[in-house]
Amino acid sequence: MDDSSSVTARPAGWGKFRTEIAVRGARIVADEPIEVGGGGEGPTPFELLSAALAACTSMTLRLYAQRKGWTLPTFTVEVGHHLAGTEGAGPDRDRFDRRIAFDAPLPEEQSARLLEIADKCPVHRTLMRGFEVTTRYGVPGTAEPPARHEQEMERACED
Repeated sequence: MDDSSSVTARPAGWGKFRTEIAVRGARIVADEPIEVGGGGEGPTPFELLSAALAACTSMTLRLYAQRKGWTLPTFTVEVGHHLAGTEGAGPDRDRFDRRIAFDAPLPEEQSARLLEIADKCPVHRTLMRGFEVTTRYGVPGTAEPPARHEQEMERACED
């Protein structure tokens, strides 16, 4: 894989879950909580996936507001992952609960539009439409270049 666009993970240190993730020269430690046998030294894989949705939503909202000339109050995007049981009606489905909180009230029309834009962020759209995962033994693939994600955010902000 091209180092500028790939993410690698490898077991690292002690414990049965501790994993070091390398992306564009940065290092992230992923782990499981102590109560399930991990060392609690980093986010779980589902927390990282939730973080991707939260980060992409935040970036997309900021970009859209800049394009509109809006000055947004400080805000946070919080995402939690849950496995929602379907009680025998088919396979369980994952659910991501996203909450966008602004430090000051927004006009109703503006907040409604920002909720629409949040649903257009590239990570949200990827999760909603589904995706294909291919796995190969020992053969590196090609990851999407970072510029592609930025282009998708730009497209999400178009009126």
